[in-house]
Amino acid sequence: MSWLERTELLVQKEGLEKLQNANILIVGLGGVGSYAAEFIARAGVGKITIVDGDVFDETNKNRQLPALDTTIGKYKTEVLAERIKAINADIDLTVLTEFLSPERAYEIVSKEFDYVLDCIDSITPKINLIVAARRKKVKIISSMGAGGKLDATKIKVKDISKTKNCTMARVLRKRLKERKVDKGVKAVYSEEVQIATSVKVTDGTNFKKSYYGTISYMPAAFGLQAAAHVVNFIIKTNK
Repeated sequence: MSWLERTELLVQKEGLEKLQNANILIVGLGGVGSYAAEFIARAGVGKITIVDGDVFDETNKNRQLPALDTTIGKYKTEVLAERIKAINADIDLTVLTEFLSPERAYEIVSKEFDYVLDCIDSITPKINLIVAARRKKVKIISSMGAGGKLDATKIKVKDISKTKNCTMARVLRKRLKERKVDKGVKAVYSEEVQIATSVKVTDGTNFKKSYYGTISYMPAAFGLQAAAHVVNFIIKTNK
């Protein structure tokens, strides 16, 4: 009995073959990306590239799938790679343990990928990845801000030009417009108004000037929506 028997029952042999022949790039393996990567792997996608330069720390335990006492201090890519391989030993998995510079973003994104999942939580690297994908005409879905929000029913997937009530999306739209990108990017976002009292200002390290408080399920729900969108696209596309 194949471990994908129930997937095949749902999407039929043709759909499963499309998933097994798909090639997906996932950048950022935090609260959103760790779940998205797992859902993509469990769907039977045959080829995945994961990218992240960070290690797990204690503050990740409230929302990141592989963040445990036993994984603190370990690279997210290495922990996720081991987990993905334990799901599907036959997967063609590329592991890049690095933070994306503008040059590397443009280098890594290529037409070999059927879809790019942008699960980065810092603005500048997100811009670099989105612009690279748009310039190279590679499909991309970008996760907006899951922080400062509690209502999972308000999560939507729309073109970034149609997002609302999301601080990150507003900043991204402005910055992307300066780079001549104003549409053509699918965004996972929440229409819930961010809880203003949940923000904390930082010293600007790692491209972050501030961040919102988070709850366990919201980043996971964003990752679920991103993965679901990509899996449905693959199943429905004519390949």
